[in-house]
Order: sequence, then C-alpha cells, then structure tokens
Amino acid sequence: MNDRFTNLFSRKSYVEVRRHKKCTWVHHVDAVSSLALSQDGSLLYSASWDRSFKIWRTSDFKCLESMEKAHDDAVNAIAVSLDGFVYTGSADKKIKVWNKKDKSHSLVATLTKHLSAVNALAVSKDGKVLYSGACDRSILVWERVSNGDDEEVHMSVVGALRGHTKAILCLGVASDLVLSGSADKSLRVWKRGLMEKDGYSCLAVLEGHTKPVKCLAVSVSNSDSDSDSGYSCIVYSGSLDLSVKVWNLRVSSV
Repeated sequence: MNDRFTNLFSRKSYVEVRRHKKCTWVHHVDAVSSLALSQDGSLLYSASWDRSFKIWRTSDFKCLESMEKAHDDAVNAIAVSLDGFVYTGSADKKIKVWNKKDKSHSLVATLTKHLSAVNALAVSKDGKVLYSGACDRSILVWERVSNGDDEEVHMSVVGALRGHTKAILCLGVASDLVLSGSADKSLRVWKRGLMEKDGYSCLAVLEGHTKPVKCLAVSVSNSDSDSDSGYSCIVYSGSLDLSVKVWNLRVSSV
C-alpha cells in the first residue's frame, strides 16, 4: 500500500498541461467582445459581455487592471485614443469615457445619446473625434472639448450619419474616411466635408454580402495618401455569410 501511494505522487505520474503558455487568459467570465491596443502596443484592452473591461501588459501578459461592472449590461466595444482615453460602448445604450490617473483608470464621462445598444466605436487618428454605432441605425459623431482638466471631460454630438436600415455592427476610420458595416448587409463610406458646416457625406454604398457585415478593416495606400488628386484604400469586410470581401476605393481630394 505504501508503495502504491508513493508511486501515485512520483514525478513520472505527473502530466504537464499547456506548459508553453505564459499566462492563462481566462479572467473574463463571459464572451470577450472587443479588443484594442494602446498606441505604443504596450497595453491590450479587452471588453466583455461580463460587463467589465480589463487592461493587460503585452510584454508579460499580466492583467494590470480590471474594471468590474463598468456598465450595466454587456460591453460590446472598446476603443483607445492617441492620448490614452478609453471608450467603452455597451448594450445599456451608454458610452463611457475613462482616463488614467496615477496608476488606475477612472470614469470621466458618460454619454447617453443613443436610443439602443451601442455595438461599435472608432476614434479618429488625432484622437479628437469619436464615432459610435448602435442598434438604432445611427452613427453619432462626438467631439471632445478640452478644458485642461482630466477630472472631467465634455463631449458633444456634432453630427449623425444616417442611411443604414438596420443596426450598425462595425466601424473603421482611415484618413478622412469613416466606414460602417451593418446588419442590412451593406457597408457605407463616409467623408467629412472641407468646411465644418458641410458635415459628412456618403461617398459609396458597398453591396455584395448576403448576411450582416460583422467586421471590417481598412488600409490607405502609402504611395499616394498625400497626393493632391486623392488617394486609394482597400477595405476588407467580414460577414455572417462566411465570406471576406475586398474592396478597392479611389477617394478624390475634392
């Protein structure tokens, strides 16, 4: 009996499980819905249907901070601006703005203009403009008003992009373009006018998917992005129809 007991706990009886992994990334307790990277790539932000978002250090995969109960319902989207503001969008119809003070993030604003669940967020390259898409079929354009005080942030709606007939599911930003994908199976390409009063116009409606467009990515050609005649970009769209489509766009500078 003693021999059997000893053999049970001998080294050869052990089984190594996932020894190659540096960390077990299972700290969320429901589906992870969205990811975002800091500008320098040192931090990864994860949002979840468990109503939280978490901040991870990419060098060693350590969870640095966990914002439990960040929202009253599932967190569907997360975005990070150039200057470090974190935006979360939720099924509770709210967008929350977070900023890091000392070593932790704190809530600095709550945006409540959408009438239904917020599904997608995107931030302009300079970090000054936030775009939010929701089940109410609208894309709202927010501008952050700088008051020099990190304790409080003021954001106002300066426009609304309308045209989709069903929920907005994804957003992307490239140069002066905003791209949106919807449950109506289409993508739309929006461009801001040269003058503030001109607002945004829809340049194109991209149709071809047979089911909702769930995700998109866009790249601008480096060869002519500064050209006076315009520039080219490639749009990639993924759909519930099991396909990824690639679209070539030529955007005029006028």
